[in-house]
Amino acid sequence: MAPDYVQRFIFEQLNIRGRLVCLTRAWQRMLEGRDHPAEVAALLGHTTALTVLLAANRKGTGRITLQVQGSGPVNLLVADCDAALRIRGMARFTPGDIAGRGERALLGDGRLALTLDDAMSGQLYQSLVPLEGDSMAEIFEHYIAQSEQVPAFLRLHADASALAGLLLEKLPDADARDADGWRRVSHLASTLSLDDARAARAQDLLTRLFPGELLRVFPLDAVEYHCPYDPAKVAEMLRGLGRAEVEAMLAERGEIVIRNEMCNHEYRFDAAAIGRVFAGGAGVGSGGRN
Repeated sequence: MAPDYVQRFIFEQLNIRGRLVCLTRAWQRMLEGRDHPAEVAALLGHTTALTVLLAANRKGTGRITLQVQGSGPVNLLVADCDAALRIRGMARFTPGDIAGRGERALLGDGRLALTLDDAMSGQLYQSLVPLEGDSMAEIFEHYIAQSEQVPAFLRLHADASALAGLLLEKLPDADARDADGWRRVSHLASTLSLDDARAARAQDLLTRLFPGELLRVFPLDAVEYHCPYDPAKVAEMLRGLGRAEVEAMLAERGEIVIRNEMCNHEYRFDAAAIGRVFAGGAGVGSGGRN
């Protein structure tokens, strides 16, 4: 099994750059306890793959969050990658209306939103585009073409055990360097399979994908899943609401349940736990990852 990584590279004799991502364990951890249908897992995997590919080009500068909102059975996909290439994500969907439907039919009409929380400037940037294309790869290619102002080729794969993505970007003057270069390497990139990606080291995979092309590869960047169970943070949020409001909620419901969909965590507070919260402790009586 290959490690969880993103590999940046350029074609030395072409004005084309690329990134390759393959996740196994980190991706499996994101899906643990979620019981997504295969079609939903694939869509979330594609979204996660692109988020990592975009974040790899800005490593160390901030957090990237990609949201796909649609009117179809899969109405929300979210993937998030921070400056250290730590991922998390979620999908929201209507059960029972999934099997056998194509990617665009599952999403319906909607929009893609990409948010960059830039740690260096402290600014928050967001771009929005409508969903255009029949597949996630086409939708994302359209986004990249609009936002980056360069032609892009994207290959995405995902199942419950692994995900892989390959992004090529055609930079200015690429045709002057080699008039056939973009067509050639895009065709070769289209042969990437998920089985190949999860079974090979990054450099070996790139060598097999692009025989005869001179590549320069950069240091491999590790990717990990990071969405810790954090009762102390939830307790702090409850204290921020004030004791009177929290105890009123507790009296009405008998128990306070807070669910973190992004991390698939649930926090439960009974009367004794709430007492500990306002005594200065974390206070969680039960809960965990579902």
